[in-house]
Amino acid sequence: MPTAVVTPQRTEAAPQVAMVAGETSGDLLAGLLLDGMRQRWPRLVCGGIGGARMAAHGFDAWWPSEALAVRGYVEVLRHYRRIVAIRDQLRERLLREPPDIFVGIDAPDFNLALERDLRRRGIRSVHFVCPSVWAWRADRIDTIRDSADHVLCLFPFEPALLHAHGIAATYVGHPLADVIPMRADRTAARAALGLQPGVPVLAILPGSRRSEVGYLAERFFRAAALLQRERPQLQCVVPTVPSLMPAVEQIARSCGMSDRLRIVAGQSHAALAACDVTLIASGTATLEAALFKRPMVIAYNMHWLSWQIMRRKRLQPWVGLPNILCQDFVVPELLQEQATPPALAAAVGQWLDAPERVAALEQRFDALHQQLQCDTSRCATDAIEKILHS
Repeated sequence: MPTAVVTPQRTEAAPQVAMVAGETSGDLLAGLLLDGMRQRWPRLVCGGIGGARMAAHGFDAWWPSEALAVRGYVEVLRHYRRIVAIRDQLRERLLREPPDIFVGIDAPDFNLALERDLRRRGIRSVHFVCPSVWAWRADRIDTIRDSADHVLCLFPFEPALLHAHGIAATYVGHPLADVIPMRADRTAARAALGLQPGVPVLAILPGSRRSEVGYLAERFFRAAALLQRERPQLQCVVPTVPSLMPAVEQIARSCGMSDRLRIVAGQSHAALAACDVTLIASGTATLEAALFKRPMVIAYNMHWLSWQIMRRKRLQPWVGLPNILCQDFVVPELLQEQATPPALAAAVGQWLDAPERVAALEQRFDALHQQLQCDTSRCATDAIEKILHS
């Protein structure tokens, strides 16, 4: 029997939108998108999987975004059945009560398969954040074509790449470039965090997932201990996802650093605005650091088998977004066995000792910031509205 096609009943004044954001960075992007959509459609009805920023815009979270916050092949296997069960339940609900449109925010391993199934049943699907087929896993391009009616791209070179493969796409800029000021107030940020003015600050961001914190936090904290031996005045601030606060505090105690780190719930933007340099896990946070014009040392560590699989699929020599976008090693990357506490501490110290190098980096990041500004919430909402009217 042929597959039944669902034709959602659209209400122009109050479109029904389903959305999935699978982690902290996705919740941030989705919150900014919802802000634009809510201004366009005040009676918007939106539900699915999301976090606190989405909830602040009236989003109905059927599951929390943290339920999908897993990275790496081996790590995903440990949670595979639970994640698949969530996707199956969500698919059934959306097919039973079809929305006018589904918007998958990043999380391609979860969202693309869901988008494909919904699209085959006549539900329009939009994928927000082009998977990094230009950096690794180029074979995913066919999956994108089968899954998404339209892709909203954060970077200006992505639409042409997708168009060449028959995929409709729109450049909407990066929403963080609209939110983060060209010049952040460092003094005000330090005051807000209770940090001393005029004394060097290191922001430590070991990731927003439990697995990232497990692999990176101890390395980062031990590197901070080495730095503080050489620079006793160095202040260290650690913004963390509230639910991971106990784990981060426990790791700090095990490293003998609990009284030498200022661990705060959330406030990653305040920490980046306040710092002189950041020690940071590879991911969206590195782009945020670049938009704050802060020098950084990017690090990553994962299960050795996940790393072996991922490194074979890489298409570029860079892992960190600032380096990928600048097409150069503008900031150091220390990955896997390279990410030792002494190596991390040495790389951070080089930034603290080279103000002229920092000034040159700020100029590179100024140009990057200007390139990514595009009033993302409006552009993305415009694109979604066109799809609703098609």
